[in-house]
This record gives sequence, C-alpha cells and structure tokens, in this order.
Amino acid sequence: MRILKDIDVNEAHALLDRNAIFIDVREPLEQAAERIPGAMSAPLSALARGEAIDAPTDRPKVFLCASGNRTRNNAAALATLVDGEAYCMAGGILAWRQAGYPTERG
Repeated sequence: MRILKDIDVNEAHALLDRNAIFIDVREPLEQAAERIPGAMSAPLSALARGEAIDAPTDRPKVFLCASGNRTRNNAAALATLVDGEAYCMAGGILAWRQAGYPTERG
C-alpha cells in the first residue's frame, strides 16, 4: 500500500516550480472562505461518493486541508485516487498562510 509523505509548506511551495497541483479536500464553504490560488477542489465528501480526481500523472500533487489532519487521516485513501508523485501538506492552509504564502477569499 502506498503512503503519502508529509511535507511542510516550504517544501510544498518549492514544488510549484515543478508545476505541482494543489488539491484542497475541504468542503466548498471552507474553500470559499479562504483558499490557495489555483488549488483544485476535491472535497472529501465528493471523493467518498466516488468522484474522481482528474490530475495529470506527470505533475506532483499536494493534498491539503485546514490544518493537515484530514489529509493525514485520509492519506491511504487519497493515495489510491492519484497516480504519480503525491504528498500531504502538513499544517494545511493555516501553516501556508502563517508562512506568508498567498491565499484568496471569495
């Protein structure tokens, strides 16, 4: 079984140079309140209903949530939904914002 490795926000930000795809597993209302610009929406509730994640295999994928707990708790299931290089971002969007990286609202 494949396990997604935890990476910190600085490692996640560095993956943007490799055209990483950020995949936000929070629910739509949470994403509307604050999100990382360009992040793909893939709420855990939708994934539980069998919705797929359509992400290219040749780009790194970084799963994120609010604090990192949901991605870590669901890492094994998330790993089965994507091919190629994939990670969980420790600390989630809270740590991303605290590190000074951009977020957007609305």
